[in-house]
Amino acid sequence: MRRAILLSTSLVLLAACNREVPIRADVIYTGGTIYTGVEAGETVEAVAVGDGLIVYTGPMDGAITSASSGANIVRLPDDAVMFPGFTDSHVHLSGVGERELTLNLDQVRSVGELQAALTAYREANPGVDRIYGRGWIETHWPEGRFPMASDIDEVIADIPVVLTRADGHAAVANTAALNAADITPATEAPAGGEILYTDAGEPSGMLIDNAMELVSGLFTAPTIEDMSRFVSTGYDVYASRGWTGLHNMSVGGLELEALTELAIDGTVPLRTYNAVVPEQFEAAANRSPTGDRMTTRAVKIYMDGALGSRGALLFQPYSDAPDTVGLALREEEETVEFFQRAVDSDVQLAIHAIGDLANHRVLIWMEDVFGEEVPEHRWRVEHAQIVQDEDQLRFAELGTVASMQPSHAIGDLHFAPSRLGMARLGDAYAWQDLMDKGVVIAGGSDAPVEVGDPIIEFYAATVRRDLEGFATDGWHREQALSRFDALRIFTQNAAYAAFQEEELGTIEVGNLADFSVFNQDLMTIEDEEILATEPVMTIVGGEIVWQAAD
Repeated sequence: MRRAILLSTSLVLLAACNREVPIRADVIYTGGTIYTGVEAGETVEAVAVGDGLIVYTGPMDGAITSASSGANIVRLPDDAVMFPGFTDSHVHLSGVGERELTLNLDQVRSVGELQAALTAYREANPGVDRIYGRGWIETHWPEGRFPMASDIDEVIADIPVVLTRADGHAAVANTAALNAADITPATEAPAGGEILYTDAGEPSGMLIDNAMELVSGLFTAPTIEDMSRFVSTGYDVYASRGWTGLHNMSVGGLELEALTELAIDGTVPLRTYNAVVPEQFEAAANRSPTGDRMTTRAVKIYMDGALGSRGALLFQPYSDAPDTVGLALREEEETVEFFQRAVDSDVQLAIHAIGDLANHRVLIWMEDVFGEEVPEHRWRVEHAQIVQDEDQLRFAELGTVASMQPSHAIGDLHFAPSRLGMARLGDAYAWQDLMDKGVVIAGGSDAPVEVGDPIIEFYAATVRRDLEGFATDGWHREQALSRFDALRIFTQNAAYAAFQEEELGTIEVGNLADFSVFNQDLMTIEDEEILATEPVMTIVGGEIVWQAAD
């Protein structure tokens, strides 16, 4: 951690005009419990902030000494608990906002509920000529199958309807949409995609990964005004949940434009680290946009699909679909060339890889490009869900960050055993094994695939049961993390994954004053109490950007 030079009064010193100028605190936070995040269990009575930086931590008397005349004292409620700011290391910001502003299907629990949600949406929006929605996931449904075009046709057959699965790697289209996109039994799926068929040989409506492109043209692309609403809404949602920062994945040109406007205006509310799509490579190479709360340095690419839709690339066939090993979305030659371009441009890569074969290929191709001397690029594998033991060691040897989302494990436990078989579960969501090998794990949510709630993610990381407390036999609950290690993956490790560990991740003098405040002590409460925790306050740069109404 960076250490600021200290005066006897514990004030941060900055160099200005060749002289040292002390920063005095303009706000003091005290009350409740304040965890520094430096060592397990370490707390302080007060934190003093000046110019957005932490200038003092310790007893209240020292905080008052560090403050300027008229400094504001914020007294937290007695039951409030402050932590270093929680960062979601993998989120699709515009997708979170779009989910809030369109047909959100993340609460449907059956085909019938999906139909009811569609019917209600059509009644509320009678003038629409097509419908797009997102968020369904069939793994808990009593039907035990994907939805089909015929399911949608029963309630809406006259206009195109396309509903994307929560993971973003599959979609179901009704017959009107299939016809509008000219998808027939003779249609060939694009490379890296799959069209599913009924027993009668007709398209079922399910389109996997790149096959979703076949219906993408049915919907008007969002305007810059739409995108601005999406990202602003996403920020509002995230601030209200207690996140102080986010690593924004797969940022396209339009979203980058909207974010640039916010950066120029100085109105970015949360720390934002962008990983752009390959077409925006130069933005990452040029570090644009950037600003007080925004950095663009990474590029996101995909190696495979998702486990739930059987697109994750595996060494061995799926246990419940022995005719497939998943989808390879990239070939070696083009990928190695792209890796080399990233090395030459000092661009961090964030590489989606879920299956064990996809993870293996990423790491082997990294070795080919890096050679004997591993550079300090901190390339990331996003998800890293199924990784064989020898490749877990490669993660450590290559300094590759495992960017993982704990909630995936507690959702996937309902279908991963059937997809992988019990024998392969030992290599799945192996947080503790990776950490024991020295791998840096950065914690995230993958919202809008998941809810995007830091409390759910913390619960998943430490309890490794679903939200009802269920876990199957053989789910390797020994992979659950300690409370402090769980805190680290959303604070210190998230900062490291974005080259920000010298200014974020702990409550220490000299760091940026980003804090997440909740109404329960996540370090000490019982497992079953974690999910009842609520955010109290979100503080970025010493500024309260959100607080609970009460």
